[in-house]
Amino acid sequence: MTEMTDPTILIVEGRHADIPSFATDLQKKGYDVKTAKNGSDAISRLNKISPELVVVNAASLRSSGVRICQSLRAKNEKLPIILILEKNKTVSNNPAEAILNLPFTVQKLSNRIKPLLPGEGNNVIQAGPIRLDIEKRRVHCLGKRSKLTPRLVILLRHLIDHRGELVEREKLFKKVWDTEYVGDTRTLDVHISWLRRAIEMDYKKPKFLKTIRGVGYRLDV
Repeated sequence: MTEMTDPTILIVEGRHADIPSFATDLQKKGYDVKTAKNGSDAISRLNKISPELVVVNAASLRSSGVRICQSLRAKNEKLPIILILEKNKTVSNNPAEAILNLPFTVQKLSNRIKPLLPGEGNNVIQAGPIRLDIEKRRVHCLGKRSKLTPRLVILLRHLIDHRGELVEREKLFKKVWDTEYVGDTRTLDVHISWLRRAIEMDYKKPKFLKTIRGVGYRLDV
């Protein structure tokens, strides 16, 4: 398992009570989110944080967002941009890779972000803040990105498929190691420890991957 840095998203948005902020919700989904209060702030932060994608919440800035998108393009022509507009608003010249009109769900925004991020494979599953790229064997969680072994991918995928459920140790071992022999499952404990290092903020005090003493494990997300 190799720890990597999670892709960074820069959100440009102002603060207006009637316009939703997406920063906190995207952080909860496992993205490493940075914010800028306006276009000039975003431009000044580009070199410092090197985001893989920018979300311009033009609705919250009371603008079309076109000039901000153009300024960002001038700095980095390959930088993916998602533009958020107020209901029924339109812009010309396609200044962004994707345009969303309010209202919409955070999940819809996340679905637009995923294919624009570098390094995402074609087989990605998500459970809460945990995002598993099965094809590229990477897991993203709360600002962390780790490369997994093939066995850890199988283990995490099975836990995600049964999230919220108690998975018994012997059944989990049989499934992941594709064997009927369960005489020694200590190697499972080692892999669980490695997985916790990849997805937990503090692997010694896990919040997601819980041990149910004497029985097995449960993924709470």
